[in-house]
Amino acid sequence: MKTNLSSQIKLDRVPKKYYRPDNALDLTALSRFEKIFTEVHETAEDGAEYAAQRLAEIIGKCAKDGRKCVLALGWGTGTHLVYHELVEMYQAGKVSFADVVVFNVGEFYPLAEGANSTLSVLKENLLDKVDIKPENIYTLSGDAAKENVFEFCRQYEEKIAAMGGLDAVLLEIGISGSLIFNEPGSQITSATRLMLLGNDSHNLVSKVFQTSEMTQQNAITMGLSTILKAKEVIVVGWGEEVSSKLRDAIEGPVTDAVPASFLQTCKNARIVADVVAAEKLTRISKPWLVSSCEWNDRLIRRAIVWLCGVTNKPILKLTNKDYNDNGLSELLAIYKSAYDVNIKIFNDLQHTITGWPGGKPNADDTFRPERAKPYPKKIIVFSPHPDDDVISMGGTLSRLVKQNHDVHVAYETSGNIAVGDEDMMRYVMLMKSIAKDFKFDTPETLKYLDDIDASVKAKKEGDMDIYEARYLKGMIRRAEARTACNYMGVKPENVHFLALPFYETGTIKKGALGRPDVDIVKKLLLDVKPDQIFVAGDLADPHGTHRVCLDAVLAAIDEVKDDDWMQDCRIWMYRGAWAEWDIDYIEMAVPISPEELRSKRNSILKHQSQMENAPFLGDDERLFWQRAEDRNKATADLYLKLGLASYEAIEAFVQYHPIRD
Repeated sequence: MKTNLSSQIKLDRVPKKYYRPDNALDLTALSRFEKIFTEVHETAEDGAEYAAQRLAEIIGKCAKDGRKCVLALGWGTGTHLVYHELVEMYQAGKVSFADVVVFNVGEFYPLAEGANSTLSVLKENLLDKVDIKPENIYTLSGDAAKENVFEFCRQYEEKIAAMGGLDAVLLEIGISGSLIFNEPGSQITSATRLMLLGNDSHNLVSKVFQTSEMTQQNAITMGLSTILKAKEVIVVGWGEEVSSKLRDAIEGPVTDAVPASFLQTCKNARIVADVVAAEKLTRISKPWLVSSCEWNDRLIRRAIVWLCGVTNKPILKLTNKDYNDNGLSELLAIYKSAYDVNIKIFNDLQHTITGWPGGKPNADDTFRPERAKPYPKKIIVFSPHPDDDVISMGGTLSRLVKQNHDVHVAYETSGNIAVGDEDMMRYVMLMKSIAKDFKFDTPETLKYLDDIDASVKAKKEGDMDIYEARYLKGMIRRAEARTACNYMGVKPENVHFLALPFYETGTIKKGALGRPDVDIVKKLLLDVKPDQIFVAGDLADPHGTHRVCLDAVLAAIDEVKDDDWMQDCRIWMYRGAWAEWDIDYIEMAVPISPEELRSKRNSILKHQSQMENAPFLGDDERLFWQRAEDRNKATADLYLKLGLASYEAIEAFVQYHPIRD
């Protein structure tokens, strides 16, 4: 069973010469816009191995010099891969921590007894697994008296200075460009201090401790000046979510809006990233500005879309001069004229647009993204949570139903933890009110309702819901999903609730994807034998529910990929409420009319528990229907600016091809 196939999806295979050139001369040319030395590796695992080896070298050099090695270590999830590599090196006898001193870079304040501790994370992932001496571990005190915090911070700095300063610091970059608790607004001169935690820290804590509750409001953090004085600073960044701020830190101006940009002032700083995190660096996103390119259709499309933005022109108005003035003369050499390139890309984008996402019957499908036959098609739409289908592809889903395809919707998880207690209690109060009149006021039923009521009243932050509450919340999500499907015309018998076991832990932290999960998905595939499959292709978060649900579907597909019915089955990936596919990846674009967009909004609004008081709305203040509409309208506006037809909104898809050994 292959449970990590999503990690092998390469939307665009970046040539190695862009991120790991053969010689220093090529690297100098490629990195001309980069102000921090940056190591880019194909995978996060490769990058973590490099960072671990670099730390081991520093430890070894200190040992050779006959002195202790002083490290400051972060505890964010991005550093965990590095610690895994260091532990393996220690177990193989390649590094020793016997003469290593470790300073923790940040701790919550005040730290209540039994509360989550950053030091416990550091111990769990590294310190308890190596031969470091307990007396060589220093941490920021979460229990210091408030009037003594300033003095404690000063003494912490003095301890570091007394040991000769920091030999190395290992941190990860935050999604807003922060370094540990040094969020936007932090100054380069800042020392160890007490901080009020903001949104970026909330996201960091949520990932590390797998909780949505932010019980801590303050923390003591090592300051930027302390970090930048280190003999070497290593900052790691993995995945799509940090790509924008990674680019800003490396190529943008030095600014307190992106604290990681202060690394530009540190001559011994280095950033280690995987290709996905580095995708917005010039050498990878716009290689024509720094190198000769290995041109393919996708890179040409990206270049022309970029050129349209730079010149503020639609595709068919681009001239030879536009190409020459903006580093794209290579394309003129290949295609002889701007006109020929323009026509090629215009037609390429035009052919992605279709009002028939299931294929248009009795029509020439040579240049259509979907084939005409068979018609009607059997279709499965996999939705990680009970609202992702309508949020991400509600217009397309409605169109498929109206065009008479046999549409099935499969909700992979219950989504129960995303229902607030207030929403649940409304149903509890309703059931108590009507129990007698509707003849279900049995002692057992009333006890269940009373137990739920009592559990909510006694619930503290971080407490897990009792089983009865989780069950009721799951049923609320199911009812909302059925209502939305009914509104769109999906047959009741075609609505499937898979309830994949990995999700049902009762907490944000989920179990690992396993054989029972894959078997449930596989059974549905074999029962329906679809001609077309839609899946949520969210690749940014390696441990998020969407990513695990994608892996479950891909693992099941992998096991049936040689069946006869699978040979002509098309698999399309959609994206969630947070972002749309970049236009150079889009292979099918489904236009949505104003009426269809209103209908999509109505279908999203059927999920009432996910409106204003839903637990996981994130930092974005817009509601899900607003995010979806803004995203779909932005895609349509981009197509319009490129010179294509004007649409109210567009939903976009990328095709997945089963991986074959």
